[in-house]
Amino acid sequence: MSGIEVRRYPEPCYELTMADALIIDAVRTPRGIGKQGKGALAHLHPQHLGRTVLEALVERNGFDTADVDDVVWGTSAQMGPQGGDLGRMSALDAGYDVKASGMTLDRFCGSGITANNIAANAIMAGMEDLVVGGGTEMMSIKHKGMQPMGAGNAHLQELHPQSHQGVCADAIASMEKIPREVLDAHAAESQKRAARAIAEGRFDKSLIPVLNLDGTVALDREEFPRPQTTVESLAALAPSFPAIADYEHPNEDGTLNPSFRALINQKYPDLEIEHVHHAGNSSGVVDGSAAILWASEDYAKAHGLKARARVVATSNMGDDPTLMLNAPVPAARKVLDRAGLSQDDIDIWEINEAFAVVSEKFQRDLDLDRDKVNVNGGAMALGHPIGATGAILIGTVLDELERTDGQFGLITMCAGGGMAPAIIIERV
Repeated sequence: MSGIEVRRYPEPCYELTMADALIIDAVRTPRGIGKQGKGALAHLHPQHLGRTVLEALVERNGFDTADVDDVVWGTSAQMGPQGGDLGRMSALDAGYDVKASGMTLDRFCGSGITANNIAANAIMAGMEDLVVGGGTEMMSIKHKGMQPMGAGNAHLQELHPQSHQGVCADAIASMEKIPREVLDAHAAESQKRAARAIAEGRFDKSLIPVLNLDGTVALDREEFPRPQTTVESLAALAPSFPAIADYEHPNEDGTLNPSFRALINQKYPDLEIEHVHHAGNSSGVVDGSAAILWASEDYAKAHGLKARARVVATSNMGDDPTLMLNAPVPAARKVLDRAGLSQDDIDIWEINEAFAVVSEKFQRDLDLDRDKVNVNGGAMALGHPIGATGAILIGTVLDELERTDGQFGLITMCAGGGMAPAIIIERV
């Protein structure tokens, strides 16, 4: 240590405290059917959807975009039109000041929650004062060269065989012995709740119409729901994943990967997968975007912004990558522990309906009051624009807390790789 000067600093004369991260506003587009030639949004550029919600935040709240410290965006398929930092490009397209930087992240389906957790955490740490969190996904875009989970890494697949999400959903239902009839009833209830929410205008506060460049309306309503759905009509649908389960994805050298069924059986050799999921009890393929405006308490007071909610706690949790979809339950328990709250304290729960078994198992494992969970329907009825869904759900919970005079809401969702982010917000 000779010759090295060691500087000693005095103890700080102030107490370190965590700042509040305040939600000022939440907006989203309607969800359009995610198919070229059929969906009302499919002809637009993904940056256009991002621009739509970012513009709406400014129009509704009147803040100076030069004050935005960052735009944190979730997008799962970051290639083609969705590549090249969609968050930054959408902000520029929206006319934000060039000082407002932007980033884009990928936590698969959990990207939208994660983007907002990062935005909130930056404010809670005292490093930033005004941040936008959000996401965009256009599932109508057919991306070439997309790899199966694990991106063809044979060594990783030996350690953690990772299958197709739909096959994983069927595997979990088989392991848990949850029959198709229960899952179909769950899906029909989601459609019923979504239809009621739309009829009563429960989404109106956050819903922003998407306009074409010429000012005409591209879409101003939810396009995916099928309110006429019944348990009987769902029972007539063929399972979606038997053929996918037996598909052997080819490598560039012509060799074949193990089938998705074989990957699960590699870890669970005695499991016989019964195929119980189909288009009606799985999340809808849609296009959409959402954004949330976050501010520190000091910034909000100084600029006359009224807070609608604050963050109580955030968390991330990993679980078995082979089954992939089971992390929401431990994520919810972790974020409740972080917040110092019990399950009984939560007024509104939102668990993304990636597949019926995910939300069904979540409610069973936590023994939840089903009248508090996904009260306005979920992705089985409304659709799941991958990178945007988390931001949509946070806004949905906020609107519902205000409508029902609730206090706490918990939002979580499964994500590829066996993960789940979670967040608890408190209405103020």
